[in-house]
Amino acid sequence: MVQRVAILTAGGFAPCLSSAVGGLIERYSQVAPEAEIIAYRHGYEGLLKADRLTVTPVVRAKAELLHRFGGSPIGNSRVKLTNVDNLVKRGLVREGQNPLQVAADRLRADGVDILHTIGGDDTNTTAADLAAYLAQQGHGLTVVGLPKTIDNDIVPVRQSLGADTAAEAAAGFARHVVAEHNSAADTLIVHEVMGRHCGWLTAAAARKYRSWVLAQDWLPEIGLSREAWDIHAIFVPEAEIDLEAESLRLRAIMERVGSVNVFLSEGAGVETIVAEMEAAGEAVPRDAFGHVQLDKVNPGTWFARHFAPRVSAAKVLVQKSGYYCRSAAANDFDRGLIAQMVELAVDSALAGVPGLIGQDDRDGVLKPIEFSRVAGGKPFDVTQAWYQDILRDIGQPRPLEIG
Repeated sequence: MVQRVAILTAGGFAPCLSSAVGGLIERYSQVAPEAEIIAYRHGYEGLLKADRLTVTPVVRAKAELLHRFGGSPIGNSRVKLTNVDNLVKRGLVREGQNPLQVAADRLRADGVDILHTIGGDDTNTTAADLAAYLAQQGHGLTVVGLPKTIDNDIVPVRQSLGADTAAEAAAGFARHVVAEHNSAADTLIVHEVMGRHCGWLTAAAARKYRSWVLAQDWLPEIGLSREAWDIHAIFVPEAEIDLEAESLRLRAIMERVGSVNVFLSEGAGVETIVAEMEAAGEAVPRDAFGHVQLDKVNPGTWFARHFAPRVSAAKVLVQKSGYYCRSAAANDFDRGLIAQMVELAVDSALAGVPGLIGQDDRDGVLKPIEFSRVAGGKPFDVTQAWYQDILRDIGQPRPLEIG
């Protein structure tokens, strides 16, 4: 008999967290109403601090409300349980403590039998480590995770929760930003999209945006030009960028159209930017995971600075859609996927079957995937026909794959 279920959301936001939390509460209320449900606030930080919420009868009765909102009602944080120095510095553990031990002790003290983690590869594999740690101490814990990332880069999950909504929101954001092309003559617009290592979100946002462009009626006689509203370049981390060749191509577009619109993945060209900073003796800001802090490095600004003089831009506009799109409420596609995954997650947890719920890249089947197979950094496949078609339509050369 299940006594207590715990839920936590971790990592960056994605447009699925609130809905997934609501879905889990609804599903347990349907099939295991006797189970107590708690939620650790701000992910693993709340677990270490014993900061939790109790899912009351009122919350169960109104859980449907969570589907209407973005963000996470129970809060997120970026906490890596193996980064001891960082956790000590933040006051989450004391000097000499093992964070895994602290977290495991809290789960045991709280009587948690099932832990649902909604996050990326780090979030879910860390939960699996906790379960293994507790098993060694004779405490059973079933961990069933849900895949969350707007980058859609979890191995081997075919479609992560929230990614489609994020792409849709980024495309909508771009419609407002690109409208600025006539705010001044010779305007360069850089739409910076989230995606540290993976260009999927940038490409998917471009695909959705261009679907809108192609569906409109245009009136070039009064300046309402499809070519001016279209995308002129897409840069993703998985492809080399020939900066000089692209400068020449985009300059020709500026001369012909009077504006240039670029969709840029924030991870594109980061190695070049970091190398330039280090050569200049500048410190490269990094987070607790050792990742370059892209919000401080500002790839969009770097690219704009590079292209502006080369394309003779009189005005430069750099806009980031990241926080706008990652905090959106889940769209219909993601709501449907969340419902499928949540149902299987609860059923698997009650059956004692651990894993990360997802459509397995091997066969496309929705299943609990073994945590040992879970990893991050799945690259976007730039050779896909739909992406190649976009590049061909906008006149951008086929990219050279990094590999």
